[in-house]
Amino acid sequence: MRLRALFYCQEESKMDRKPFFDAARVLAGGKLTQTQVDDLNKVIDKLSPAQNMAISQVGINLITSFEDLRLAAYDDGVGVWTIGYGTTVYPNGIRVKRGDSCTKVQAMSFFQHDLRRFEALINQAVKVVVNQNQFDALVSLAYNIGETALSKSTLLKKLNAKDYAGAADQLPQWNKGGGKVMKGLVRRRAAERALFLKK
Repeated sequence: MRLRALFYCQEESKMDRKPFFDAARVLAGGKLTQTQVDDLNKVIDKLSPAQNMAISQVGINLITSFEDLRLAAYDDGVGVWTIGYGTTVYPNGIRVKRGDSCTKVQAMSFFQHDLRRFEALINQAVKVVVNQNQFDALVSLAYNIGETALSKSTLLKKLNAKDYAGAADQLPQWNKGGGKVMKGLVRRRAAERALFLKK
């Protein structure tokens, strides 16, 4: 009984899947084995590209390797005031401005909020299945170029058309700040592209 309860707990951990498992239990005569639960989850994953993925430590390390910790607000080079690990808008919706400062703890809190925001963006905007490396690279890109730019990008259109190679080839295009090619962005896009293409 306890083992069966564990199966049900695992199978229904994703609440939007509950009706599917309810129907499957009826078809199976009232109960499912763990193997059946695992197999059904794989089927649902294939049917539902909206994966609700989260960035991995690899992705976080990529972002923080380019977003140095700065406790005093600074101009990012193109007139956008930035603080912490690249935060431009505080969790309360107020934009970072000249003269702002924060603690390390606040900077980490801002960073976590930004990560959740860009994870949600990629989960919502990407309509095809991506692996963890691709997801991490996309979150890093969105973290840097912003929601609007990513949403309107040729990269996203190609990706959603299942042109993964074409999407990867779009990454190096995002290497300019204020109309000028920036070495830091060239390096970042190269790192994101390499991660995106990594199996």
